[in-house]
Amino acid sequence: MLYICIPAYDEAPTVGLLLWRIRKVFQEYPREYEILVFNDGSTDATAETLQSYTDVLPLTIMGAEEHVGYARALDALSREVSRRTRYPRRDAMIVMQADFTDQPEHLPELIKRFEGGADLVVAERPAAAEKDAPPRPVRWLRRMAPWVLRPYMTVPGVSDPFGTFRLYRITLLRDLIRHAGDEPIVQGTVWAANVDLLVHTAPLARRVETVVLEPRYDLRPRASRIHPWTDAVDLFRFGRTRWRRLPAPSRAAPDVAR
Repeated sequence: MLYICIPAYDEAPTVGLLLWRIRKVFQEYPREYEILVFNDGSTDATAETLQSYTDVLPLTIMGAEEHVGYARALDALSREVSRRTRYPRRDAMIVMQADFTDQPEHLPELIKRFEGGADLVVAERPAAAEKDAPPRPVRWLRRMAPWVLRPYMTVPGVSDPFGTFRLYRITLLRDLIRHAGDEPIVQGTVWAANVDLLVHTAPLARRVETVVLEPRYDLRPRASRIHPWTDAVDLFRFGRTRWRRLPAPSRAAPDVAR
């Protein structure tokens, strides 16, 4: 089973079409899948849009009216798929954004590497072509973030630890949840949370693979929510306060491949 997990906050203009494109991908690339969307207290029509797809897709809607933030949404999704799975060594969680930045048509690239034996597959973003360049706030933060976090958090073989689009074998999540107990398995704002989950699952993976996939900022109708200087300071504070956090015991050193 592949669990497609999507945190969503005020994404009514895109989340419905995103779900339909995921459905189309799995019609052409048949795999057993479920979609879990965490509606993080959206104030627009996200809830109504999602509800209209529950009868035609294997879709579960999570979340509530309260806005809890990306890290708590990711934590809740990870715990839910860990609870649902019957075959944690054979099943996987795939996390993607709800705003078209991550393309459903790229899902087979992650899945093929998982079927080839990877426990963790990280989508890395290439240097964007000029016509598809990220918004200026994204460009600035992407330049600053590696320098801010490098002294505190690195994952050997992974050059872009900030993206959302990833696949995790569910045994990794179960081990992390078992180690964390009632504490959150992931903390931080969006980019920091992505780094946090990567840093603590990579040592548990027997094999980590990366794949270069082009994000599509030009398809997203809303403006970027990134504030470069504020987010960079948040990343620095996060890295400085989290570097002493002990990772869960690793089973083996990860084999990293591209």
